[in-house]
Parts: sequence; structure tokens; C-alpha cells
Amino acid sequence: QVQLVESGGGLVQAGGSLSLSCAASGSIVSRNVMGWYRQAPGKQGELVAIITTGGTTTYADSVKGRFTISRDNAKNTVYLQMNSLKPEDTAVYYCSFRGLRSYWGQGTQVTVSS
Repeated sequence: QVQLVESGGGLVQAGGSLSLSCAASGSIVSRNVMGWYRQAPGKQGELVAIITTGGTTTYADSVKGRFTISRDNAKNTVYLQMNSLKPEDTAVYYCSFRGLRSYWGQGTQVTVSS
């Protein structure tokens, strides 16, 4: 089992910045992928960004150039720095961990006001 503890999020005005972090604990395999997905009200969930233990990143087109994902492998923690936030970034953001199986965090609300 893997437990994920998310922190960060909140309310910010358009153009502002927020950061998220997610710490994994438990049965951590050495090679894994951590990242963030989001789900806005009435919409399907979508990938935001993911990062491998080797540092390879993948971003949704909608966040490229504005969001930066990083990780600290020693702490099994993934970070998401979100800059130039837009109202359409408003969603519940879920941390994900994929090793032998996938795990999800409880989600943290990000609200961007116009």
C-alpha cells in the first residue's frame, strides 16, 4: 500500500501562483511515476503533469509554460508550481502514484477567481 498526503492549493486571483506538494509513504518501489490530475465540476478528469523517478516530465498542453512539476526522490515527494493561473485551472487536483499499481490522493481544491 502507498499513502499520499497532499498539501497546498487554495484560492488565488487570475495571474497568481500556487504550489502543491504530495508526499508518498508505504511500499514505494524504486521506479515510479508521480504526478497530478485534475477534475473540474461537470468535466472529465485530465492529466496535468507527471514525472518519473528519472525526471522525465509530461505536461498537458493547457499548462505548458505555466506549471512546473518536480520531485524529491529521497523524500518521495512531488511538487507542482502553478504560475499565471487562469479561472479555467479551477478544479480539484489529485496526486497520483504509479508503481506496481496506481494510488490517488484525496484531492485538494484550487480555485482561481477572475
